[in-house]
Amino acid sequence: MSNQVIEQKVRNVIEQIRPYLQRDGGDIEFIELTDEMTVNVKLVGACGSCPFSIMTLKNGVEQAVIKAVPEVKSVEAINL
Repeated sequence: MSNQVIEQKVRNVIEQIRPYLQRDGGDIEFIELTDEMTVNVKLVGACGSCPFSIMTLKNGVEQAVIKAVPEVKSVEAINL
């Protein structure tokens, strides 16, 4: 599967997750899919400053992305 196809699948999963984060005053932005199959995202709004954001990222976002797109190895939050 090409990286473009994988990236589109990841973007689709993130779009499905976004309403749950937005409901709590946060949001998530897709940044990139690396050659190592790591998805970099930016947590914004309440998610950017929430002390539980890493738990949300790993237990929620990362699990959902990897379940839908097994090629992905991890999801990491980056600050731009």
